[in-house]
Amino acid sequence: MNNQNLIIYKLSSLYQIFKELDLNLNFKITQVESEKDLISQTKNSENYLILTEKKRLNFSNQLFIQSFPIKIFKLIEKINIEFIKYQFSSQSQINIGNYTLDLNSREIYANKLKLKLTEKEVNTIVYLSKINKPASIHKLQENVWDYNSNLETHTVETHIYRLRKKFFDIFSDDKFIISKKDGYQIK
Repeated sequence: MNNQNLIIYKLSSLYQIFKELDLNLNFKITQVESEKDLISQTKNSENYLILTEKKRLNFSNQLFIQSFPIKIFKLIEKINIEFIKYQFSSQSQINIGNYTLDLNSREIYANKLKLKLTEKEVNTIVYLSKINKPASIHKLQENVWDYNSNLETHTVETHIYRLRKKFFDIFSDDKFIISKKDGYQIK
């Protein structure tokens, strides 16, 4: 898995050290010397980390080295931690219609408004958005609540009702989860 890109900006001696260790690293190493090349390199890469001495304002995912000397293994550890943080963060965001769902914080955002959700509400939204068709109460019981579909309960209806009310109260959206004859669906 070599889709992580370490971009070393204006640190040519550090780049040479990393090139010698290249076979033992789990990221691709690139060196750039100009701001123009840095812009070009980050446009073509999704999963990158810029290693630099000074913060570059228009770039995300930067790791600054303020003081030298630094132990190379400590630096590699910091780089790997930054890649893990980025991967964790990027995997937690799901776009659902006009909303962005953050799985880590269990919040959903739209138009600078946010709504805190319970774990079951998040699971319900994720399930409904993935199947992209109406889900019956029995399917929701089985796949979100892990209930036996033969049980008589109104748990699903109650949760959907409360979730729809929350969406209306915060986002004035009464059409996020709609009822159809075959079940519930996210529009």
